[in-house]
Amino acid sequence: MDHALNYRVHSFGCKVNTYDTGLLQKNLGAAGFQSSAEDGGPRIHVLNTCAVTAEATKEAVRLIRRLKARDPFCTVVVTGCAAQVDTGSFENLPGADLVVANSHKGQLPELLSRYFKKTLDGRVFKSNIFRKEDLEAGGGVEKHHTRTFLKIQDGCNSFCTYCVIPFARGKSRSIPVMDLVARVRELEVQGAREIVLTGVHIGDYEDDTQPGRKLALEDLLEHLLAKTAVPRFRLSSLEPVEVTERLLDLYQNPRMCPHFHMSIQSANTEVLAKMKRKYTQEDVKNSLLRIRERVPGAFVGMDVIVGFPTESEEQFLDTVACLRSLPWTRLHVFPYSERPGTRAAAYEESVYPHERARRAAVLRDMSLRRHEGEARTQIGSLKKVLVLNQASKGGESLSRDYWPVAIPEAEAFLDHWRGQEIEVRVTGYRDAGKKGQDGLLVAEVLA
Repeated sequence: MDHALNYRVHSFGCKVNTYDTGLLQKNLGAAGFQSSAEDGGPRIHVLNTCAVTAEATKEAVRLIRRLKARDPFCTVVVTGCAAQVDTGSFENLPGADLVVANSHKGQLPELLSRYFKKTLDGRVFKSNIFRKEDLEAGGGVEKHHTRTFLKIQDGCNSFCTYCVIPFARGKSRSIPVMDLVARVRELEVQGAREIVLTGVHIGDYEDDTQPGRKLALEDLLEHLLAKTAVPRFRLSSLEPVEVTERLLDLYQNPRMCPHFHMSIQSANTEVLAKMKRKYTQEDVKNSLLRIRERVPGAFVGMDVIVGFPTESEEQFLDTVACLRSLPWTRLHVFPYSERPGTRAAAYEESVYPHERARRAAVLRDMSLRRHEGEARTQIGSLKKVLVLNQASKGGESLSRDYWPVAIPEAEAFLDHWRGQEIEVRVTGYRDAGKKGQDGLLVAEVLA
């Protein structure tokens, strides 16, 4: 094996990037490159970057500098969303040897091979992302992970005022239903036990390849449940108005993991309008109450942005009061971060950074208390958990309802159980031991 062809992918950001990382690994392997999980082993570093905030791009720049300081002769390839929208941050960076934007991501193995053959005309490869039609299907199996992420959709047509992702990923486009059914069957054969359906905006999923009708997300789920045998399906982020009665009907099937990740961003109608979100506070309330009624005990996580430029103290307190009154499990809280190129970055109104941090602390404290309270109600319950190859948040396994579960005193059996679903009884709750971090459930395996 040529040590110079050893590579490692550094994946940043969302579940779609996790899927894309699996695809990069697959394509690089087919081109003769060898994956290396060892920090000191790889001579090629592929950064699959995120661009959701300006800080995400800066994080990638810092990693490039660290990699080159440690190994000046390694090869660094920058791809992903930041390579598409923040190309200038990398094209003049001495440590970035190749910059391959999302528009050219599928060509990365070929470009890298030509780079080593010294047949490339340049080092930056980028074109108009809105002309990109393909979704680069066939990825999702990231090495060293038990669960499989399956991209069903990419791109976004929403153009929310704080978000640059449409410019990084292009227009919304979807993989046809029958192609996804075939892919899931392939993953079954490979031993997949849980598949997470992901995309930039999966609520926009639309298959128009069927004569006479357009198929939506619910149609895709119906086909997957009827025509495949994978025991666990999970959805990534949804907006409140996308939680339809038909979707909730599908959650009556035990193969649908009772877990919702809600992208609400705010619970104040005026702030939502300024963000260009297409729902109101009432929609947020209705969706969460319907989930509790139709899928009792479901784990509900929610994304919330605080300190948006126009958010007043009264509007923030309205969000706090609304969320306090509703059923959910955990909040993912993001202090607003200015993103060049978005409409919100040009707003004259602004919330001071220290005030954004204070508001974030308020919601994070609420989330920690709610999460621990909900966790303690799980004690004594029976759960089916998937034993993972790599621990998630300290737990060796993950329940269908998205609780990380530690299985103490079972180390001798873990290797045998990895990739399998086993039944456990929850015996307790373990604090994370670090301020601001969620704890996890502790369980014993049932004989």
